[in-house]
Amino acid sequence: MDIWFAVTRLPVTVVRWIDVNLLALGREMRFSYLPPLMVYLAAGISSLTGIVGTFYVKERLGLSAEFLAALGFWMALPWALKMPLGHLVDLMWRWKSLLVYLGAGLIATSLLIMIGLLGHDEAMREFAPLAQWYVLASLLAPLGYVLQDVVADAMTVEAVPRVEPDGRLIGLEERKQMHITMQTLGRVAIIGGGVLVAVANVVLMKDVASFSDADKTAAYLTVYQLALVIPFVSVCGIWLAGWLKWRELKRHAARGLDRNEIDILLGVHNDAPPVNWWILGGGLAFTVVSLGVGLVQVSYAEEIIFCLSMAIVLFLIRQLTAELENDARNVLVGTALLVFVFRAMPAPGAGSTWWMIDELGFDQQFMATLSLIGSVLTLAGMFIFRRFMAERSMAYVIGTLTIAGTVLSLPVISMYFGLHEWTSAHTGGVVDARFIAVIDTALESPLGQISMIPMLAWIANSAPEKLKATFFAVMASFTNLALSASQLATKYINQVFTVTREVKDTKTGEILDSADYSELGTLLITVSVLGFVLPMLVVIMIRYTRLRSA
Repeated sequence: MDIWFAVTRLPVTVVRWIDVNLLALGREMRFSYLPPLMVYLAAGISSLTGIVGTFYVKERLGLSAEFLAALGFWMALPWALKMPLGHLVDLMWRWKSLLVYLGAGLIATSLLIMIGLLGHDEAMREFAPLAQWYVLASLLAPLGYVLQDVVADAMTVEAVPRVEPDGRLIGLEERKQMHITMQTLGRVAIIGGGVLVAVANVVLMKDVASFSDADKTAAYLTVYQLALVIPFVSVCGIWLAGWLKWRELKRHAARGLDRNEIDILLGVHNDAPPVNWWILGGGLAFTVVSLGVGLVQVSYAEEIIFCLSMAIVLFLIRQLTAELENDARNVLVGTALLVFVFRAMPAPGAGSTWWMIDELGFDQQFMATLSLIGSVLTLAGMFIFRRFMAERSMAYVIGTLTIAGTVLSLPVISMYFGLHEWTSAHTGGVVDARFIAVIDTALESPLGQISMIPMLAWIANSAPEKLKATFFAVMASFTNLALSASQLATKYINQVFTVTREVKDTKTGEILDSADYSELGTLLITVSVLGFVLPMLVVIMIRYTRLRSA
C-alpha cells in the first residue's frame, strides 16, 4: 500500500518540485532585472572564443604551461581593481554607464587584435611578435569585463525595487528573497550565454580537425568575428536601463510626486557619498606598483602584486566592517574565508587539456560538445540546487561541493593511468575515453557556480545604502583574489611537475619541443588532494571557532 501511495504521489511531487524550483523563478522575474542581466549575458557569451583560443595557442604559439599559468595570473589581476572602481561607481552613480561603454571598447579592441592575428598575421608580425599581440589581447579583455562587471553588480542592487508600481513599499524579507532571485538570474544569464556559445561552437567547429591549416584559420576567424556581438549586448543593457528609469519617473510623476519625492521613494542617492581616499588612493597606488613591477620584470612579480593586493583588500574590509556588530563581523569573515579557500585551489593547468587533445584525441568539435554539456547542466544544476543553496549554510555548501569535486576528479586521473583502455576493452568500445569524459563533465558541471550565488546574494542584501558598489566591489575583490591565488598555485605546481606538448615551427614543420606527459599523473593527484584537504580544514575551523558562515 505504501509503495502504491508513493507511486501515485510521484507525479504530484515532481510537479510541485518543478513549480518551486523552476516556475517560481520565472514568476519572480521582474523587468527591472533585465539591464544587469544583459551585461552578465555578455560576460557569458565571452566564452565563445575559449576553445578557439586554446587550439590557437597550442597550434600557433610556443608558450609553456607555466607561462600560460603566469599569464592567467595577470589576466585575473584586473578583478582586484573592483575596489577603486566600485567606489568610483558610487561617486559617479548617475554616469556609471560610461564605464560600460569604456569596457565595451576594450573588449572590442581585444577581439580585433585576435582577428588581426588570424587574418593578417604577417602585417601584425611587422609591429611585434605574435605572442606579444596575444598577451596584449589577453590582458585587455579582462579589464573590459571588470569595468562592466562592477557596474552590473551595482545595477543588481538597484534593480531590486523598493516599491511596487502603485507606490506600496516592499517588505524587508520580500526584498531579501528578491536579491536571491536577482543573483540567481545573474548566474543564469552568465551560464545561459555559455550555453548559446557552446551550441555555436559545436556547429562552427564541426569537422575542423580534418581541415587544412588555411581552413582552420578561417573557422577560427569566424568565431572571433561573431564575438564582436559581446560588447554590443552589454551596451544594449545600458540603453534598456535608461529607458526603464525614464518610465519609472514618468509613472510616479503621474501620481503627483515631484522629482525629490520620487528619488526618496525609489531610494536614489543623488548626493554622492564622501570620497574615500583610502580606497581611491590605495587603488591608484596598487595600479602604479602593479604596472611598474610588471613592466620592469621584477623577480617574483606575481607574488609581490598578490601580497600587495591582499593587504589592500584586507585593510579595506576592516575599514568597512569597523562598525559592524561582532556576530555580523564573524559571519562576514567566515563566509569570505570559505569562498576564498574554495576558489583558490590550484588547477592542473593547460597541460591537462593538451594531454586530452594529443593522447585521447579530443578534437575541436568534441571539446565544444563537452562545453555545451557542461553549460547546459550547470544551468540546470542552478535550478535543481536552488533550494539547497537557500536553505543551507555556506559551510555546508562548500563542504558538499568539495567532496563532490574530489570524487569527480577521479575519472580523469584514472584515465591517465589507462582506465578508458580497460573499460573500452570490456564494453566493446562503448565506454571509451570520450564516454567517460562526457559522464564526468555532466556530473561535475554544476559545481563551480553554485557556491557563488548565496555569497553574492548575501553581499547585495548587506550592502550599505550609499556604498552599494563599494561594498560589493571590496567583498568581490577578496573572493576574486582567490582566482589569482589559484593561478599562482597552478604555476608553482607546473614548475614542480613539468608538462610539455609538441611544438612545431609553423613554416618549416620542424619539431621545436617534444611532448612529455610523464609527470601529469602526479600533478593531477596533487591537485585533487589539495582541493579536498584545504577547504575541508576551513569548514572544520568554521565549525569549531567563533567564525560563522552566511
